[in-house]
Amino acid sequence: MRRALVTFLTLALLWGFVSELNHQLAPWHIYLWIGGLFVTFSALNLPFSSGLLATLMGGFLIDAYSPVAFGTHALLFAAAHAIIFNMRDRIPRDETVARVIIALLTNLALFLVFSFIQITRLPSPAAVWPRIILDLISSQVFLALIAPWFLALQFRALEVAGPLVTYSRRNAE
Repeated sequence: MRRALVTFLTLALLWGFVSELNHQLAPWHIYLWIGGLFVTFSALNLPFSSGLLATLMGGFLIDAYSPVAFGTHALLFAAAHAIIFNMRDRIPRDETVARVIIALLTNLALFLVFSFIQITRLPSPAAVWPRIILDLISSQVFLALIAPWFLALQFRALEVAGPLVTYSRRNAE
């Protein structure tokens, strides 16, 4: 439970930082979405239950401030968490570059799924695609820049909170 809480607190810090940055970028009509970082660390490093709990709490935090149906982010994040968790034994998760690539791919997939879900509400969906593409490119560049720092922050927060015990299937057997 402590790992989930510490991970969620780092996600809340990230959400606050990105929310303020989005507020500053609003005059230029740019919106950064970094949902991939809400999933990557917990899916790659924590046991399934505590990682899923942290991911769900992060999703609910975003849902509370978003103009979408409550639970949309949490559900998408939980699905991404389950997929990454089941693939993590085939991923070199000790390398920063691999973790950043996983975060970028997860962010891309979540962004596109979320966009397709929400675009059906618009009267003219084709008119918003240039904006969506600009936001996606901006989000991916921003995520690539801050992902190494943020993933290291999450590792350090867990070290400070207590011993970091990463989960592996070998330990479970």
